[in-house]
Amino acid sequence: MMSENEVPEAEKQEFGQRALEAEIHTRWAGKHICYFKELDSTNIRAKQEADSGAVEGTLIVTDKQTAGRGRRGRSWNSPAGVNVYFTLILKPVYEPDKAAMVTLVMALAVAEGITLTCGLDAEIKWPNDVVVNGKKVCGILTEMSMEHDRIRHVVVGVGVNAGLQEFPLEIAATAASLEAECKRPVSRTALVANILEAFEKYYEGFRRELSLSGIRGKYNGRLVNRDREVRVLDPKGEFQGVARGINEAGELLVEHDDGSVTAVFAGEVSVRGIYGYTV
Repeated sequence: MMSENEVPEAEKQEFGQRALEAEIHTRWAGKHICYFKELDSTNIRAKQEADSGAVEGTLIVTDKQTAGRGRRGRSWNSPAGVNVYFTLILKPVYEPDKAAMVTLVMALAVAEGITLTCGLDAEIKWPNDVVVNGKKVCGILTEMSMEHDRIRHVVVGVGVNAGLQEFPLEIAATAASLEAECKRPVSRTALVANILEAFEKYYEGFRRELSLSGIRGKYNGRLVNRDREVRVLDPKGEFQGVARGINEAGELLVEHDDGSVTAVFAGEVSVRGIYGYTV
């Protein structure tokens, strides 16, 4: 039975249940799709579905979010008809301290998906912002549920600015859309499919190794911070240095003037470019 927010069949054309099912050719990531015209948040819905027994790889997709959130609880502008909002449900058996690396796996998958779909040189601002021409086009929010020191589920939410739109004044200088950057319409369906295919490939490698050793080189190759000065906003004390890429645990390696290196964990600090959002 269709829920009140689920999209009617007549509306499922360029972007919707049928289009996604026809385009996604993965083995498990996105094989089961729950598509809605409007949700409060795909992460919220994904957690509800996971608690109700949804299988690993279930994909929650919506055309509009009314309560989208980003990292550190920031709101995420989520209008209808222009962007991509989805959350993938994972049911991992690894230890909880490994889950943070999933965000970096998804960031690489999004960057590759954008390049394949739009031909744009998508880069990553560590750990989880995807940028094009120095402006943010995607945010990723990973959340974990635990029970008795074990992971019950992990949900990975992705929001991509796909179509032309006006951004709020406070982010207008640092945000962009894919269509504005590539100067042509972007297929949201193809974008989701390409992201999921890349994620499935890289996540399976991560799950085998329980490290980012298999994608470290590719991730660092897209890291916009790499070999640039950054400011690390650590509650224990801010410091500056040069970002040298990530290690196999996904920590950002920041080199000090004396040549020593600090491994920065994403959950503890923020990193800023010295002269702007990315630089």
